[in-house]
Amino acid sequence: MASTSRLDALPRVTCPNHPDAILVEDYRAGDMICPECGLVVGDRVIDVGSEWRTFSNDKATKDPSRVGDSQNPLLSDGDLSTMIGKGTGAASFDEFGNSKYQNRRTMSSSDRAMMNAFKEITTMADRINLPRNIVDRTNNLFKQVYEQKSLKGRANDAIASACLYIACRQEGVPRTFKEIGDIAGVADVTIRQSYRLIYPRAPDLFPTDFKFDTPVDKLPQL
Repeated sequence: MASTSRLDALPRVTCPNHPDAILVEDYRAGDMICPECGLVVGDRVIDVGSEWRTFSNDKATKDPSRVGDSQNPLLSDGDLSTMIGKGTGAASFDEFGNSKYQNRRTMSSSDRAMMNAFKEITTMADRINLPRNIVDRTNNLFKQVYEQKSLKGRANDAIASACLYIACRQEGVPRTFKEIGDIAGVADVTIRQSYRLIYPRAPDLFPTDFKFDTPVDKLPQL
């Protein structure tokens, strides 16, 4: 009851164009949206209901209780996306009956690509029970290689696999190209080729004492 009273005491947020419209709450994005015109209005809100969950194993936050997915600091927008749905009121359509508002996401195409790669890296690591620190190192390697665009045109799964191979070596739990290829569904020769390309183009990503277990000049040519 006390929670309801606190909510009732808050000032009412309205759409400046449709003050009588009942706003719809997008709990995932934390936005309040006008159903008439699709405008996102008011401050970000948090669902105080049943969506609260405890993430005691989540090291990304000091507070284990939060709402929704964990933010990823490696993504430019923290893995938060906002969708503005099509309005349902008359003001949402033009004279020809076409919707004025389309679904939009704030997540960039590069963030989507990285997020998909991070998911694949986590899946690969889970298949051979690799610890979280290797996943984190692989994600960081992939992000830096991806943002340098030095391997543009190469498949992201091959790059991610090569980064996982390197991260395993850096963390002292080396895996063979074949092992990584088996869990990634990528030919080990393809991983070797990506591995061969990463170091010359991004030597700053590696510790000063890093050594390739296979001499670069003996790796498969492209």
